[in-house]
Amino acid sequence: MAEQVMNRVKAVDIELKDKLVSVNRVTKVTKGGRTFSFSAIIVVGDENGIVGHGLGKAKEITEAIAKGIDDAKKNLIKVPILRGTVPHTQKGKFGGAQVLLKPATPGTGVIAGGAMRAVLESVGVHNVLAKSQGSSNPHNVVKATIDALSKMRDAIAVAKQRGISMDKVFNG
Repeated sequence: MAEQVMNRVKAVDIELKDKLVSVNRVTKVTKGGRTFSFSAIIVVGDENGIVGHGLGKAKEITEAIAKGIDDAKKNLIKVPILRGTVPHTQKGKFGGAQVLLKPATPGTGVIAGGAMRAVLESVGVHNVLAKSQGSSNPHNVVKATIDALSKMRDAIAVAKQRGISMDKVFNG
């Protein structure tokens, strides 16, 4: 948990690109009838290691997307990327959704399903093997993917955490 707090980033002076993951029409039933509104799941990222997700709900789709983008900018995290891929294999979980991220060699591309693909492309990963297991609910898959990415550590972070030199991380 403390590791995720350290990875948080402020959305100041960062050029963020947004991707719409899904739009849902939701209904509230009142005694006067049904009231329709829209919920939008948005992923934003700078394609250089920073990514965030957000949910927006409103009567109009455009308003829901705008609210989702604002929410996503409040939930940014920094992810280590090595040579266009993730540093190591990692599992992430949220609700019923489980995801598996594996590093891939250059030229592989992003092998991932819809909601995961949006997150991985927004963070700037170009080569990755990813598997979504369990629930295919886009909201939970996005959160599980962000969970897996937030657990990623590069060799420098591992050495610092263990209090040893970089040589010992690889040779020791």
